[in-house]
Amino acid sequence: MSGTSAVVEQVVQARLILSAQRSAPLQVVLRYRADDPLAVRMVFPAEYALDGPAEDPQDGDGGAAGHEPDPGVEWVFARVLLATGVDRPAGPGDVHIRPALDRRTVVELRAPEGVALLHFPTQDLRRFLWRSHLAVPAGQETRHLDPDRALAELLR
Repeated sequence: MSGTSAVVEQVVQARLILSAQRSAPLQVVLRYRADDPLAVRMVFPAEYALDGPAEDPQDGDGGAAGHEPDPGVEWVFARVLLATGVDRPAGPGDVHIRPALDRRTVVELRAPEGVALLHFPTQDLRRFLWRSHLAVPAGQETRHLDPDRALAELLR
């Protein structure tokens, strides 16, 4: 793939760990954009936000025309962190990733509101990483950086 417009997106089934005995399934969208080559995104349904439940789209306007669905909660972190974390513990900051038993990978997200612990099938994460590396090979990320665009996004 050439240019900076390549987008890799994959929906994966994860498990949100609620306690030692309970977990809940949820779909997570993994996204990689060649125009932001160092980052990956995990997008979670809005109802799983750490800062409380999102407003029900059926409340208030009853889902009236023009009402935009909530896009979800997006976490952005380094692609290399995900690539490292599927093989060994990684993550000195708010995102920690490590391999687990049963061909799973644990993703721990930390925010002032709390901590979310998720299990992902490792093969799904590896497939996503493989596809992202087809878009922008590891080590070639700086060739796809657009410093003017990045600065403009920061100043918005």
